[in-house]
Amino acid sequence: MPPSLATPERRTEPHSVGFTLAAIGLGITMTGLGLAYAFTTIRTAWLADVTAQADATTVSRTLVGRRLTIPAGWLRDTSLASGAFASRIELAIGLPLDRGGAVTPVAVTLLPLSQARPSASLLDGVYLHQFMPNELSGPPGLVGKPLYGSGGYENETVWYDALSPNPFVAKCAPAPVAGRPAQCLRTVALPGGIAAVYGFDSVVLYSWRKFDMVMGNVLARIGAIDAPAKS
Repeated sequence: MPPSLATPERRTEPHSVGFTLAAIGLGITMTGLGLAYAFTTIRTAWLADVTAQADATTVSRTLVGRRLTIPAGWLRDTSLASGAFASRIELAIGLPLDRGGAVTPVAVTLLPLSQARPSASLLDGVYLHQFMPNELSGPPGLVGKPLYGSGGYENETVWYDALSPNPFVAKCAPAPVAGRPAQCLRTVALPGGIAAVYGFDSVVLYSWRKFDMVMGNVLARIGAIDAPAKS
């Protein structure tokens, strides 16, 4: 990912807008920072034991009243008994989203929608107010806008599809471990009151057009969303 340019002087925001953005931004930043560190650990563990992805054993979890059936090798937290009610479900899944269709790990956190805000909503409600004037080159079809460093967004970039009414949006930041690719976060609202927070290497952005289709197959497989009707 091309490096961000130097931060120019930023215009002053009205106090009420600035305070609101700061409050929202703090929550987003804390959530994103935690998932970024977690994803770095997940990636290392996943690459060390790829065979776990083929685990045929499944366990069940109930989230927001929906019963999910999940391959045991995908679970990052195995402390709950099968069938237990969960406040969130954390997964690490190998998916063909790297360049050339190679398999790469994606961290998935499922939680109640009331505890998350979709990235597409944040684009207009938060990120737009933080955009620097320059634009970065990157994956074809995505616009890359670096964010001002205020509000905890230093060195972060938002990549989004400017042509869609419900755009693909991901916020990326340098990995907390030197030498790793930038880490990206994307939050999506699912039917039935569940939100999915995805964490992935920035190279996955080059597969953004098929991201939702691939993830939709995974979510339907475990029961997080209904499988599409067969014609």
